[in-house]
Amino acid sequence: MRREPVVGPMARWQPWRWVLSDVLLTGEPSWSSDDVEAPPAEPREVAPLEGAEAVAGASYWLYPGRRVTLFRDDAEGYFLNLSSPNPCFWVFWRLDEARLIEGESVAVPQVVTLSYHDAGRWLDAQERVDQVPAPAPVVDWLRGFVAEHYQAEPKRRKRPDSFKPLTDRFGQPVRISTDKVHGPRSPGSGA
Repeated sequence: MRREPVVGPMARWQPWRWVLSDVLLTGEPSWSSDDVEAPPAEPREVAPLEGAEAVAGASYWLYPGRRVTLFRDDAEGYFLNLSSPNPCFWVFWRLDEARLIEGESVAVPQVVTLSYHDAGRWLDAQERVDQVPAPAPVVDWLRGFVAEHYQAEPKRRKRPDSFKPLTDRFGQPVRISTDKVHGPRSPGSGA
Protein backbone atom coordinates (compact mmCIF):
# COMPACT_ATOMS: atom_id res chain seq x y z
CA MET A 1 0.00 0.00 0.00
CA ARG A 2 1.14 3.53 -0.64
CA ARG A 3 0.31 6.45 1.63
CA GLU A 4 0.58 9.55 -0.53
CA PRO A 5 -0.09 13.24 -0.01
CA VAL A 6 -3.23 14.64 -1.62
CA VAL A 7 -2.55 17.62 -3.87
CA GLY A 8 -4.88 20.40 -4.91
CA PRO A 9 -7.89 21.90 -3.18
CA MET A 10 -8.99 18.56 -1.69
CA ALA A 11 -5.87 18.55 0.51
CA ARG A 12 -7.64 20.98 2.88
CA TRP A 13 -9.96 18.15 4.00
CA GLN A 14 -7.81 15.10 3.42
CA PRO A 15 -4.03 15.55 3.55
CA TRP A 16 -3.24 11.85 2.87
CA ARG A 17 -4.78 8.96 0.97
CA TRP A 18 -4.06 5.27 0.69
CA VAL A 19 -3.63 3.56 -2.68
CA LEU A 20 -2.89 -0.05 -3.55
CA SER A 21 0.61 -0.05 -4.98
CA ASP A 22 1.13 -3.72 -5.89
CA VAL A 23 0.65 -7.36 -4.93
CA LEU A 24 3.95 -9.18 -4.52
CA LEU A 25 4.44 -12.92 -4.86
CA THR A 26 6.40 -14.63 -2.11
CA GLY A 27 6.77 -17.79 -4.18
CA GLU A 28 5.53 -19.55 -7.28
CA PRO A 29 1.77 -20.18 -7.38
CA SER A 30 1.08 -23.78 -6.47
CA TRP A 31 -1.70 -26.23 -5.76
CA SER A 32 -1.80 -26.77 -2.06
CA SER A 33 -4.27 -28.42 0.26
CA ASP A 34 -2.90 -26.72 3.35
CA ASP A 35 -5.88 -25.34 5.23
CA VAL A 36 -3.70 -23.94 8.00
CA GLU A 37 -2.93 -20.33 7.24
CA ALA A 38 -0.49 -18.40 9.38
CA PRO A 39 -1.77 -15.05 10.62
CA PRO A 40 -0.55 -12.12 8.51
CA ALA A 41 2.62 -10.46 9.74
CA GLU A 42 2.65 -6.88 10.99
CA PRO A 43 2.98 -4.25 8.26
CA ARG A 44 6.30 -2.53 7.83
CA GLU A 45 7.44 0.53 5.94
CA VAL A 46 9.59 -0.30 2.90
CA ALA A 47 11.35 1.51 0.07
CA PRO A 48 9.44 1.81 -3.21
CA LEU A 49 9.82 -1.23 -5.43
CA GLU A 50 12.20 -1.03 -8.32
CA GLY A 51 10.23 0.09 -11.37
CA ALA A 52 7.19 1.12 -9.31
CA GLU A 53 5.65 4.55 -9.59
CA ALA A 54 7.49 6.77 -7.11
CA VAL A 55 5.33 9.50 -5.60
CA ALA A 56 7.05 12.42 -3.88
CA GLY A 57 6.37 12.45 -0.14
CA ALA A 58 4.74 9.00 -0.17
CA SER A 59 5.50 6.12 2.16
CA TYR A 60 5.20 2.47 1.14
CA TRP A 61 3.88 -0.27 3.41
CA LEU A 62 4.27 -4.00 3.01
CA TYR A 63 1.62 -6.37 4.43
CA PRO A 64 3.14 -9.86 4.26
CA GLY A 65 1.22 -13.08 4.70
CA ARG A 66 -1.94 -12.50 2.66
CA ARG A 67 -2.78 -15.71 0.83
CA VAL A 68 -4.79 -16.10 -2.36
CA THR A 69 -6.97 -19.21 -2.20
CA LEU A 70 -8.94 -20.57 -5.15
CA PHE A 71 -12.27 -22.30 -4.60
CA ARG A 72 -13.89 -24.73 -7.07
CA ASP A 73 -17.35 -23.22 -6.58
CA ASP A 74 -16.07 -19.81 -7.72
CA ALA A 75 -14.53 -21.05 -10.97
CA GLU A 76 -16.86 -18.79 -12.95
CA GLY A 77 -15.49 -15.72 -11.12
CA TYR A 78 -11.94 -16.73 -12.08
CA PHE A 79 -13.06 -17.43 -15.65
CA LEU A 80 -14.49 -13.91 -15.88
CA ASN A 81 -11.20 -12.48 -14.59
CA LEU A 82 -9.28 -14.42 -17.26
CA SER A 83 -11.77 -13.27 -19.93
CA SER A 84 -10.99 -9.62 -19.21
CA PRO A 85 -8.34 -7.80 -21.25
CA ASN A 86 -6.07 -7.57 -18.16
CA PRO A 87 -6.49 -10.31 -15.52
CA CYS A 88 -5.82 -8.82 -12.11
CA PHE A 89 -5.70 -9.15 -8.35
CA TRP A 90 -8.41 -7.36 -6.36
CA VAL A 91 -7.59 -6.22 -2.86
CA PHE A 92 -10.33 -5.40 -0.36
CA TRP A 93 -8.93 -3.06 2.32
CA ARG A 94 -10.18 -1.02 5.25
CA LEU A 95 -8.85 1.76 7.43
CA ASP A 96 -7.83 0.50 10.87
CA GLU A 97 -8.77 3.08 13.51
CA ALA A 98 -6.53 1.33 16.09
CA ARG A 99 -3.36 1.86 14.03
CA LEU A 100 -2.31 5.41 13.41
CA ILE A 101 0.40 7.22 11.48
CA GLU A 102 0.66 10.91 12.35
CA GLY A 103 -2.84 10.71 13.83
CA GLU A 104 -4.37 9.17 10.67
CA SER A 105 -5.84 5.66 10.31
CA VAL A 106 -3.76 3.02 8.53
CA ALA A 107 -5.06 1.08 5.52
CA VAL A 108 -5.01 -2.69 6.05
CA PRO A 109 -5.68 -5.21 3.26
CA GLN A 110 -8.36 -7.68 4.36
CA VAL A 111 -8.52 -10.10 1.42
CA VAL A 112 -6.65 -10.59 -1.85
CA THR A 113 -8.58 -12.42 -4.57
CA LEU A 114 -8.60 -13.33 -8.23
CA SER A 115 -12.40 -13.69 -8.31
CA TYR A 116 -14.47 -11.24 -10.29
CA HIS A 117 -17.51 -12.23 -8.20
CA ASP A 118 -15.79 -11.46 -4.87
CA ALA A 119 -14.72 -8.02 -6.11
CA GLY A 120 -18.22 -7.28 -7.37
CA ARG A 121 -19.83 -8.24 -4.05
CA TRP A 122 -17.43 -6.01 -2.11
CA LEU A 123 -17.98 -3.09 -4.46
CA ASP A 124 -21.75 -3.54 -4.19
CA ALA A 125 -21.33 -3.34 -0.41
CA GLN A 126 -19.49 0.01 -0.81
CA GLU A 127 -16.17 -1.42 0.39
CA ARG A 128 -12.78 -0.16 -0.78
CA VAL A 129 -11.45 -2.43 -3.51
CA ASP A 130 -8.43 -1.72 -5.70
CA GLN A 131 -6.91 -3.80 -8.46
CA VAL A 132 -3.48 -4.39 -9.92
CA PRO A 133 -2.49 -6.54 -12.91
CA ALA A 134 -1.66 -10.17 -12.12
CA PRO A 135 1.78 -11.33 -13.26
CA ALA A 136 2.11 -14.00 -15.97
CA PRO A 137 2.85 -16.93 -13.57
CA VAL A 138 -0.36 -16.18 -11.64
CA VAL A 139 -2.41 -15.88 -14.85
CA ASP A 140 -1.04 -19.26 -16.04
CA TRP A 141 -1.82 -20.82 -12.64
CA LEU A 142 -5.35 -19.40 -12.74
CA ARG A 143 -5.83 -20.59 -16.32
CA GLY A 144 -4.94 -24.16 -15.25
CA PHE A 145 -7.40 -24.01 -12.36
CA VAL A 146 -10.21 -22.72 -14.58
CA ALA A 147 -9.49 -25.33 -17.25
CA GLU A 148 -9.85 -28.06 -14.62
CA HIS A 149 -12.84 -26.77 -12.65
CA TYR A 150 -14.95 -24.38 -14.75
CA GLN A 151 -18.01 -25.71 -16.55
CA ALA A 152 -20.06 -23.22 -18.50
CA GLU A 153 -23.76 -23.14 -17.65
CA PRO A 154 -25.79 -24.60 -20.53
CA LYS A 155 -27.74 -21.91 -22.30
CA ARG A 156 -31.43 -22.24 -21.70
CA ARG A 157 -33.76 -21.60 -24.58
CA LYS A 158 -36.17 -18.77 -23.88
CA ARG A 159 -39.72 -19.91 -24.32
CA PRO A 160 -41.60 -17.72 -26.81
CA ASP A 161 -44.15 -15.33 -25.32
CA SER A 162 -46.91 -17.08 -27.29
CA PHE A 163 -46.57 -20.04 -24.90
CA LYS A 164 -47.02 -17.99 -21.75
CA PRO A 165 -50.43 -18.16 -20.11
CA LEU A 166 -52.60 -15.10 -20.59
CA THR A 167 -53.47 -13.05 -17.53
CA ASP A 168 -55.55 -9.97 -16.95
CA ARG A 169 -54.12 -6.78 -15.51
CA PHE A 170 -54.54 -8.21 -11.99
CA GLY A 171 -52.55 -11.38 -12.77
CA GLN A 172 -55.63 -13.63 -12.93
CA PRO A 173 -55.85 -16.30 -15.66
CA VAL A 174 -57.88 -15.29 -18.70
CA ARG A 175 -60.24 -17.68 -20.46
CA ILE A 176 -60.52 -17.33 -24.20
CA SER A 177 -63.25 -18.99 -26.20
CA THR A 178 -63.80 -19.19 -29.93
CA ASP A 179 -67.58 -19.53 -29.51
CA LYS A 180 -69.68 -16.61 -30.70
CA VAL A 181 -70.92 -14.68 -27.76
CA HIS A 182 -74.28 -13.03 -28.08
CA GLY A 183 -74.65 -10.29 -25.60
CA PRO A 184 -77.94 -8.94 -24.38
CA ARG A 185 -79.94 -7.35 -27.14
CA SER A 186 -80.88 -3.77 -26.82
CA PRO A 187 -84.57 -2.95 -26.96
CA GLY A 188 -85.80 -1.91 -30.33
CA SER A 189 -82.97 -3.60 -32.23
CA GLY A 190 -85.55 -5.22 -34.46
CA ALA A 191 -84.43 -8.81 -34.56
